[in-house]
Amino acid sequence: MKKHFLIAIALLLIQNITHAQTERATKKKAKTVMAIDSVKWRADHYIVNRDSAYANPRYALKKLQGGNRRFIESKSIRPRQDVSFIKKLEKGQEPFATIVGCSDSRVPNELIFDQGLGDLFIIRTAGQVSAAASYGSMEFAVLKLKTKLIVVLGHTECGAVDAAVKRPENVPGHIVTLINEIKGAVAKSSHIAGNPTNNAARQNVIDQVADLRDLDPILHKKYIDGEILIVGAIYDIHTGKVEFLEETLLNLPQAKSK
Repeated sequence: MKKHFLIAIALLLIQNITHAQTERATKKKAKTVMAIDSVKWRADHYIVNRDSAYANPRYALKKLQGGNRRFIESKSIRPRQDVSFIKKLEKGQEPFATIVGCSDSRVPNELIFDQGLGDLFIIRTAGQVSAAASYGSMEFAVLKLKTKLIVVLGHTECGAVDAAVKRPENVPGHIVTLINEIKGAVAKSSHIAGNPTNNAARQNVIDQVADLRDLDPILHKKYIDGEILIVGAIYDIHTGKVEFLEETLLNLPQAKSK
């Protein structure tokens, strides 16, 4: 009898301890969720509402800037990167920005901007040199996907730009087409002190932004009407920081009232 009594007491104690542990775990989880949803947490992590970013290119720009700040400050939240989003996106996509970037493997766009599945429409070539297929892809993003921000993203120590600076002889295959597209930026930046490759990479982005703003028949009209923004940026492969170039942020058009 005494033995059964002791067993019952032990089971009751185990039950109470288990209940208490479960209750503490539940409270801790709820507290964590509340902290993540708090105003302070959102401010500390530079959170910009995704729907706002999709609707307004200026918010889209802030969302990219905030994501890169999280990345370089080791605060990445890795949004929309779990398997559940595969199912959520199987019927369509609404990327809030188009990135026209270099193919360099050191510049993974979703990582450096701390974004996830369905967030960025990405077009990549060496030296972010664009041709007909790239232009068509941008127009598709604007017309079909309703993406309102285009970012031309270059980077430091770019191999394609460096080749245009050094102009080697007997360049094989189609690589020469990259050099020919970039050599104008090399000439424009040749008088600037400092690293000639990085100076040319910066000028290359500025020139490419100007070209896209003038690209008929779709991008030019959308841009001057303020329906889309086209800006440029440089990624520093040494620090992870993305610098949005001031030259491309000046006098941006305002959306025309309808």
